[in-house]
Parts: sequence; C-alpha cells; structure tokens
Amino acid sequence: MICDAETRISSKNRKKKSAKKTLADKADKFRCYQLSVQSPDHEIEFFDLAFREAYGRKAYSLLEDFCGTFAVCCEWVKSHNKRNAVGVDLCPETLQWGRDHNFSKLTATQQKRVSLLEQDVREKNRTQFDILAAQNFSFWIFKTRQEVLEYFKVAHSNLNDEGLMIMDMMGGYEAYVEEHVDKKKVKKGKKGFSYHWEQARFNPVNADCSFYIHFKFADGSKLKRAFEYHWRFWTIPEIRELLAEAGFSETHVYWEQEDENGEDTGVWARGEEAVNHASWLAYIVAVK
Repeated sequence: MICDAETRISSKNRKKKSAKKTLADKADKFRCYQLSVQSPDHEIEFFDLAFREAYGRKAYSLLEDFCGTFAVCCEWVKSHNKRNAVGVDLCPETLQWGRDHNFSKLTATQQKRVSLLEQDVREKNRTQFDILAAQNFSFWIFKTRQEVLEYFKVAHSNLNDEGLMIMDMMGGYEAYVEEHVDKKKVKKGKKGFSYHWEQARFNPVNADCSFYIHFKFADGSKLKRAFEYHWRFWTIPEIRELLAEAGFSETHVYWEQEDENGEDTGVWARGEEAVNHASWLAYIVAVK
C-alpha cells in the first residue's frame, strides 16, 4: 500500500511538472515582436528627415500600410498635436492587439486622430496623405511585377501632390544563405528573451523565399515560428524601376552612415553607392 501511495504521489508530481507552463507558453508573440523588430520613434525621425529633404516642411498625415499593431501610427500622432494617421491591415487579430496595447495608451485626443481600415492595401482611399509607409518588407508578399506595380499605382494615388512613399529593404549575400539564423538578445534576466531571424529557404529561379521569427526564453523554452513570411526577394533596382512605372517622379535610397571604424552612426543619408556588406538595411523613398 505504501508503494502504491508513493506511485500515486509520483504520478501526480509528474503531471504537475508536465502541466507547468514554460515562458514560451506564456509569451505574447506580438509584444516580443514589437520589442525585437520595431522602433517607432526612429521611424518617425526618419519620416521627418525624408519629407523635409524632399519638400522643406513638416508632414502631418500618415498612411501606414501593412500596419499590424499600428505602433507607428500611434507614435506619429504622439509626435505632434496636428498629426493624424490611418493604419491598413487585413489581420483582425493583429489589429485588435494594437487596440488593446498601443491605441489604449494614447490620450483621448490622440485616439481621435488614429483610424484603422481592415482591408487590402491595394484599395484606393478617398483621403490622400503626406506619407505612405510600407515597412518591414511587407510588400514583398506580392510576388510578380504586375502585383507590385498595381500596389505602387494605388499608393501613388493615395498620396497628396507633395507626398512620399517610404519602404525599407534588406539585402546582402548572407540574406540568401539558407538556414542562416541571426540572433539578438532583446531583454536580459529571468524575463529576458532572444530574437531569432531564420532565413529558411531561397529559390534562385524565381527569388521565392521563406523567413521565420523564433523567440527563445530564459528557461530554455522556444516559441518557434511565431511569425513566418513567404515572399519574393526583391532588389533595390527592381523596386525603383517599378516605382518609376507607377508614376513617381524620383526615388532615393537612404543608407545608415558609418564612422571611420565602420560602425553605424544612426545617421541616414541618400546614396547611389554603398558598401557590399554581408547584410544590410536601407530605405527607398519615392517622391510623388
């Protein structure tokens, strides 16, 4: 009987142990994404720089395509009391997370200056904007020239006469290496975690590619494929040519400047030449 009792207790302990949730089980993938990938304050600084260099004044209206949790929209209206923003995305779950965690932190006055549209970014809007932002390579979901051209034409029509479309791009020879994983510690300590960006697949015939985001936590648990992307890997020349076809008058490529030791300075400037780094990020700014 003692043996049976011990067996029952041991079995209960095993069940308790197996039922204990890991940090990955309890993680909020959208929170992890924002902490790992997004810097809305930096984005607004860059938007201000690009618009000022194009038109010599401040921009007031923003359309954020593929807005996700629309953190950039929220930061935009916080940056000036005359600014308004519209976010566009197809995913209701992501938009709701943004309402609960980003929009809710705005003041009542700021909230009145943010609107959301749950729709395809290729739908034309009646309102036109100073800046249209398509960040985090999201438009790479369009895999043919015709699809990208259609999107750029709609983007062009959604801008004011003095308007900019701003996109970020990535590249470098490491970006084509299959199963390559970039790792970054986001937060330290018991509640800390790491961000893993996996370049899973690249097809050189049609430039189809797959990328995954994983998160690893202090207890060793992992949130695998928290986000996954199946894109076409577009290049800067291809995108600039398509922007010209869509009607944009000119395009500029912005690169982060380096100091004499090759370290990033946080300063972005236009450039028609760049160092062929193994991995790089850049902005394309299209002027209407």
